[in-house]
Amino acid sequence: MEEGYPIVSVITPTYNIVDKELTDEFSILVSLLNKQSYPNIEHIIIDKASTDGTVQLLQDYKNGGYFQFYSEPDTGRYDALNKGIMRAKGKYVCFLDCDDFNHNLMSIAEMVALLEENDADYTYGTGNVIHPEGFVFEFSPAMYNVFQVMPCSLQSMMFKKNTLAAEGYFDSKFKYMADFDLIMRLVLKEYGGVYYEKNFVTSTLSKSYFDDNNRINDECRQVYIKNFRNLYPLTNDIVDKMVELSEFPQPLLEKLSQYFPEESHDDFMTACEDMHQMRIRAAAGQDITGAEEPVTEENQTGQNVQQNPAAPTQPQSTPMQSAQSQQSVPRMPNMPTHQTQPQSLRPQNPIRPQNFQ
Repeated sequence: MEEGYPIVSVITPTYNIVDKELTDEFSILVSLLNKQSYPNIEHIIIDKASTDGTVQLLQDYKNGGYFQFYSEPDTGRYDALNKGIMRAKGKYVCFLDCDDFNHNLMSIAEMVALLEENDADYTYGTGNVIHPEGFVFEFSPAMYNVFQVMPCSLQSMMFKKNTLAAEGYFDSKFKYMADFDLIMRLVLKEYGGVYYEKNFVTSTLSKSYFDDNNRINDECRQVYIKNFRNLYPLTNDIVDKMVELSEFPQPLLEKLSQYFPEESHDDFMTACEDMHQMRIRAAAGQDITGAEEPVTEENQTGQNVQQNPAAPTQPQSTPMQSAQSQQSVPRMPNMPTHQTQPQSLRPQNPIRPQNFQ
C-alpha cells in the first residue's frame, strides 16, 4: 500500500463458482481489478462455505497475493457483503460479484478523487449490464426515480465505509431489495451523493430476478413501509399501487421532493410521473419504446448545473425502452430490447493462478 492514498476495499461474495462454471468470469474480475491504476486496493472475498473446488481456487489466488478470502456460512448475498464491510480496512468500499468486472482501469482512482474533492458519502454512475439471455444494455442512473425503482446498479457505486456503518449496513433480511433499501435510506437521511459520469463497470443480471418476481414485489412493499411509514399514512391499497405502478400519493411525493434541491422540484415530479406512466403502459403490455426521455438537468435547462454533493442529481439518461423487460424486472428503469445491443462486452483470455488446474 502506498502512503497518501485512501484504501479502497472491493468486496466479492462467492459460492460454488467451480460447479457454476464461473471460474473464467472470476479470473477476469481478478485480472482487471489487479490492473487498476489506483495503488491502494484490497480485494476481500466472502465465500459461503463452498463445497466444490472453490475454496482451493481461492486459496491459490490468495497464495499469489491477489486477495484475502474467508469461507464460512452466511444467510445470503447481503449478509456476505456486510461481513466484507466489517472486515474492510478501506476508507471506501465497493462491490463486485464474481461475474462482474471494471472495464475502465482508471475508474477507482477517479471515483476516489471525486469523493475526496466533494467530501461526499457515495458516488453513483453508469454501467453495462449483461442480461441472462446474453445481450448487454447500458444502465444509466435515474436518481429522481430513487423512490420508485433501483436508480442505478450497486456495482456502479462506491461508498464511505463509515457511512455504511452509521446506517447499519445492508438490511440482510432482504434477498433482492437490500440495495434499493440502502440507497433510499441514504437519500432520505441526506447523505452526500455525487455523480461519476463515466461508464466503468459491467455486471451480470441474475436469472433469479426474473424467476422470483413475487418475492421482489413483497420485499419492495416492505422497503416502502419501512422507509415511508413516518412520512405518510400508508394503506395496503396505496402500497400495492406504489409497487405495481410506481403510483405515489401526491402529498408523499411533495415530501419526497424536499430531499432534492428546491430548483429540481419540477424535474423530480416530472420524472416520477413519467415512471408511473411507463409502468402503466408496461402493465398493459403496450410498447414503450417511444417513451419520452427522462427529465435531466441538461435537457431541462439547456446547460450543466454544478453538482451539490449534499443531494444526488439526475445525469443524462437513455430512453426507457422495453415493456416486456420492465414487467419482468420492475425495479430497473432502463432495460432496452436485445435487438439493439452488442452481443458481448466480456474480455477474452482470462488469467488464472498458474498452480490452479
